[in-house]
Amino acid sequence: MSQLFTPITLRDVTIPNRIVVSPMCQYISEDGNANDWHLMHLGQFAMGAGGLVFTEATHVSPEGRITHGCLGLYSDKNEATLKRAIDFCNAHGIAKMGIQLAHAGRKASNRTPLNGGGPLAPDENPWRTVGPSDVGYGDWPAPRMLDDDGLALVKAQFVEATERSNRIGFDVVEFHAGHGYLMHEFLSPLANVRNDGYGGSIEGRMRFPLEVFEACRAVWPEAKPMGVRLSATDWVEGGLTVEEVVEVAKALKDKSCDFIDVTSGGMDPNQKITLGPGYQVPLAEQIRRDAGIPVMAVGMITEPQQAEDIVASGKIDMVAIARGIMDDPRWAWHAARALGVETEYPDQYVRCRPDVWRAAPDVYAAAR
Repeated sequence: MSQLFTPITLRDVTIPNRIVVSPMCQYISEDGNANDWHLMHLGQFAMGAGGLVFTEATHVSPEGRITHGCLGLYSDKNEATLKRAIDFCNAHGIAKMGIQLAHAGRKASNRTPLNGGGPLAPDENPWRTVGPSDVGYGDWPAPRMLDDDGLALVKAQFVEATERSNRIGFDVVEFHAGHGYLMHEFLSPLANVRNDGYGGSIEGRMRFPLEVFEACRAVWPEAKPMGVRLSATDWVEGGLTVEEVVEVAKALKDKSCDFIDVTSGGMDPNQKITLGPGYQVPLAEQIRRDAGIPVMAVGMITEPQQAEDIVASGKIDMVAIARGIMDDPRWAWHAARALGVETEYPDQYVRCRPDVWRAAPDVYAAAR
């Protein structure tokens, strides 16, 4: 019996299997608005890529976007255009739908990867970034340190985006506190050198992310789960450590966080990461074990048996997959075949299920 294809229930939301479509930035929005690309992109995954599908990082303010092309949820038009795509997924798909809310902090105001990445030039309509301190990412422009008014504004933007997410109809919210973006910047001593109550020890550095999470949890329905993506380590000497992130996860759990999506890195261009299949799984295992909270593991998980073994170990609750699912939008269907189990298909696609058209051609003929 496959453990990968067992359901998992978080609060009142039951996810039909342990396969998660990880957030994947698309850089194709205008003024933060979703368009036909997002309907196609998310819609194809909702049909059979995994049990839970996340949007790309969806930013809570214009200045919080990584690039001009990033998705946002800070205006009525943002809300309406994204709702169109999610309504389609909910009407026709078989997956639960999640949104990742984000603020890029000092790593905002960038070109898209297709345009070379890096900070926008003066003639590319750049904007001033913000951060916990006036410390830049490598040699990028230094951000403006958030004062009390700035902190209050960012918190209010996250709360508003959370309320919009519920109106759209999402089942799950995840906050991005990894990859060097704003909430991760507060957690890391490499970016946070404040000398007030929001800096110093890990207790001070986690204070603002915890305040934001608590404010958003208060407006998100009690029946729906809310989690956080955390970078478990900065992979740089003197940076954030997995032991500190365990403490963050414990504090989040105390504030009714339902899961941690474990990633790593993104804080410093000098990071040294040893890549390999499932290279972040041990970090997720440690956080689950020491913090006692459900976790998703992500990072170079591509093969069905690999994913099965990770979940069957009992040390990980879900696996999140990005590039493998981008390559194969029916990843869960094909994984089920490889593991010898059945999985759900949308009604319109049942006729392509192997037991229908291969094993029972008479049933297939009748369905035509």
